[in-house]
Amino acid sequence: MSDLVIETSGLRKEFRTRRGAPRVAVQNLDLAVPAGGGVHGFLGPNGSGKTTTIRMLLGLARPTGGTMRLFGEPVPDHLPQVIGRVGAVVESPKFSPNFSGLLNLRLLADAIGAPRTQVDRAIETVQLDGREKDRYKSYSLGMKQRLAIAATLLKDPDLLILDEPTNGLDPAGIREIRETIRGLGEAGVTVLLSSHILAEVQHVCTSATIIGNGRLLASGRVDELLGSSAGHRVVVPEPAAAVEVLARAGLTAALEEGGVRVETEDAAQVTRVLGEAGIWLSELTPLRPDLETFFLALTDSERLGGQQ
Repeated sequence: MSDLVIETSGLRKEFRTRRGAPRVAVQNLDLAVPAGGGVHGFLGPNGSGKTTTIRMLLGLARPTGGTMRLFGEPVPDHLPQVIGRVGAVVESPKFSPNFSGLLNLRLLADAIGAPRTQVDRAIETVQLDGREKDRYKSYSLGMKQRLAIAATLLKDPDLLILDEPTNGLDPAGIREIRETIRGLGEAGVTVLLSSHILAEVQHVCTSATIIGNGRLLASGRVDELLGSSAGHRVVVPEPAAAVEVLARAGLTAALEEGGVRVETEDAAQVTRVLGEAGIWLSELTPLRPDLETFFLALTDSERLGGQQ
């Protein structure tokens, strides 16, 4: 049995424009999402091929080339054998606006043969209990999105695929979805989270794949991709003088708004060098690497490379 829930090799998708010219949406993409629960970020700018890849995995679009596997089974040929283990929110689901969230889920559960107990469990998982009897049309966007996730949980999936689940949500809605996704990953569901909102993704993802122009740019555990430290931020009375002192000591330093950025993990060395020069710190803060900075560096490099 494969230890990957999703695996693609050399995956490619070409479209024809209205003028008949070919356009490559996904090119030679190798995607590997490990089994065992957790949240895997599938990251890229809008138009980078994320949704196209997901649609191919779900049998909604045919690849031009390459191979795909879900739970070790080749798809789309063996999709009927594994689709029962997959839940997905790719497009806005169609719920009856005048029915309650509970009734919508019960009707859906009856249609797919899921037990009513699964409805209650799904409502609790997405934290809609207490509002499940309200009409769907009264729900906020965040609540509607959580109900959509609840609908995918009716068949108790091992893999949940979410395509841009926080699009259009306010900060409160984003936080609600983030907590729901984190809880699912901790409960043992493997979640593939497609998004371009990096600050939110970093809160929930343990691993990530980053693509640009349909190509793989980086993949791995988030902590390994980012490294341990991005240096320190120093606040001193004379920042320009501090930059000169640090540079003479062999440290890379530069002025930034409100202070000095020093490219070193050794806080003691920064303190000692400045102290010996009579420059006293009022603030020394470690700069943690963030996924957004890493992502932008990768995608900017890819964009500039594509222009050459």
